[in-house]
Amino acid sequence: MSEPTPHSGEPHHDPDLSSRLNGLRAAVLGANDGIVSVAGLVVGVAGAGVARGPIITAGIAGLLAGAISMAVGEYVSVSTQRDTEKALLAKERRELAEEPAAELTELAGIYEQKGLKPATAWQVAVELTEHDAFTAHAEAELRINPDDLTNPWQAAIASFFSFTLGALLPIIAILAPPVSLRVPVTFASVVIALAITGAISARLGGANARRAVTRVVFGGAIAMVVTFVAGQLVGGFAGA
Repeated sequence: MSEPTPHSGEPHHDPDLSSRLNGLRAAVLGANDGIVSVAGLVVGVAGAGVARGPIITAGIAGLLAGAISMAVGEYVSVSTQRDTEKALLAKERRELAEEPAAELTELAGIYEQKGLKPATAWQVAVELTEHDAFTAHAEAELRINPDDLTNPWQAAIASFFSFTLGALLPIIAILAPPVSLRVPVTFASVVIALAITGAISARLGGANARRAVTRVVFGGAIAMVVTFVAGQLVGGFAGA
């Protein structure tokens, strides 16, 4: 029986699936950021007073500022990554044109390091080079799929909307119940939401769910407690 090659039979991995999972994980983390930051903001304002106006103003301002900041930051970060990927691909294409024999030897060496026998590794490198030398080198050497480069606009839009959706939860939770229940309802809602996002993030990343949930819930709870106490202190001083 011949040894399987990376491109024979069913693929052993799905690069598109990995990309989708990374995008989903980023969306979950963006929603988590929206929940925690805006929850801390509105709970802090609620601690300083009971008027709806300042709470709504603070919540909407926090939502917009946070969502735009997340989108811009993600766009800049992913644009830099994309520029780096394009530069590496251009360099690889140039090397393939100038030194095809050396690049073939390099590709064979990569597969030999992965565990293939020298003869098998050479045969795999030759066949992949004949099929699509550029893609073969990009994926094996650079770990980049040239047909699926990171998209800064997609990342920015996803971050904007995921943060916005996360931020809407504490705004609704702080405004919907009676004044006496605003903070308890918001606290409970945020804790539940954070537990869900923590569990989803852990599952997508293959991490321990209990640890992930504990970390994110504890961090969110501390943020709300600190901002609520700070709001009461500032409100007390302002009203004195």
